Amino acid sequence: MKTVSLKNIIVILAAGVTACGGGGGGGSGGSTVTVPPTIVTTTPPPSSSACSLQNRQNFAFSVLNEWYLFPETLPASLSPTPYSSVQAYIDALTATARSQGKDRFFTYITSITEENAFFASGATAGFGIRLLYQGNRVFIMEAFEGAPALAAGIDRGTEILAIGTTDANLATVSSIIAAQGANGVSDALGPSTAGTARVLRVTDANGTRNLTVTKANFNIDPLSSRYGVKTIDNGGQRVGYINMRTFISTADNQLRTAFADFRAQGITNFVIDFRYNGGGLVSTAEVMGDLLGGNRFSSDVFSVTRFRASKSSNNETRRFQPGSQSVSPLKIAFISTSATASASELVMAAFPPFLGANAALIGSNSFGKPVGQIALDQASCDDRIRVVAFAKENAAGQGDYYSGLIGTMRASCAAADDISRPLGDPQEESLRVALDFVAGRSCTPATAGLSAQDDKVIIEPQVLPLPQNPNVAQREVPGAF
Repeated sequence: MKTVSLKNIIVILAAGVTACGGGGGGGSGGSTVTVPPTIVTTTPPPSSSACSLQNRQNFAFSVLNEWYLFPETLPASLSPTPYSSVQAYIDALTATARSQGKDRFFTYITSITEENAFFASGATAGFGIRLLYQGNRVFIMEAFEGAPALAAGIDRGTEILAIGTTDANLATVSSIIAAQGANGVSDALGPSTAGTARVLRVTDANGTRNLTVTKANFNIDPLSSRYGVKTIDNGGQRVGYINMRTFISTADNQLRTAFADFRAQGITNFVIDFRYNGGGLVSTAEVMGDLLGGNRFSSDVFSVTRFRASKSSNNETRRFQPGSQSVSPLKIAFISTSATASASELVMAAFPPFLGANAALIGSNSFGKPVGQIALDQASCDDRIRVVAFAKENAAGQGDYYSGLIGTMRASCAAADDISRPLGDPQEESLRVALDFVAGRSCTPATAGLSAQDDKVIIEPQVLPLPQNPNVAQREVPGAF
């Protein structure tokens, strides 16, 4: 989860450096970020001592030294000299917190221009798919509208059998994984730049075939135009369904429109599908919380934000702010997998204190990220340090869900992720079980550890790949390529 501004703070660290972040936060005041509407190719840092590797590493150290949520885990000093990149140095600084399960590579360096573009419009480049690894096989979990893969006929449930640059040099996925591991598939798919072409041998209900697909710039729609918002007839009961891919600013008005329609229909039972949602903007999570909070009082706590002791003046209690589009749920079923993280977990965790066992986790345990990042920029170098700086709690003070939300949600139902059926299909297992829950039918509770099913019906383990050098979309949208 990301914040864009810190209450009453503007920190000047160097020329062109201010305290800011990738998206809206709960605070007011502070600095703001001008967000471009489309992705911009990052130019190399200026060839000056200000952007030398050591100075960029020193900047990262100063950011963590001042803001890191777990200061007791940082080394008192650590020479950057042995480390060949800023990220390698950050990984070394955060190694202790990572070993404790508190910071699983959540602190990192990224591009200011690239991140601004993504959080403004979902801008990225690629084939427009989410991949899932199961053993030595790779499946498509989702294909994005307006992107090359869907236009080529690749969609949920398709399996990639082989990858090459021509028909003549196709290498099977199983042989790539056997020789190089999961990163070999990422490498074989090529860089995330428009114009990169690959030949993919795929198989699905339409048969096995070779397709040439070229990566392009496109915007990820946070709510799919195909299945992002639906009203489902559940045995005569109308249920509002939202499938939310990522928390970016373009989701805000889409959510308001969707919930206004649900409210007009008098819908009081909801399925919120977060199964692949890796998080994003705190501000958008707050919008969603408010829209689901029509029966909440303005005194009811949505979340509590806590910084380290030296930054406690930034602590904040954020209360529900229901509005004219807000609905008043009787039951909410949240569909979750191990890819469900951060801002999506923040929304889920907000409701058990009020709805009790009428707010349920459906599917499998979530990832476990009860912390969020602020960002500090060294603009002249296009460097943004995303540093874990705050923890989140719900109204009951529950916030240490580093091992997932199973222990926080008061009800759960185990369900598989059936990739043989489209998302939003009431017969897809996770959605079917969610509909059973809101209808009052019994289910088997989810547990922290589940086992894999057959190749089309997946519970756990499921692996959403993260390349060695992920772009912003790949960090925020698990499995994206």
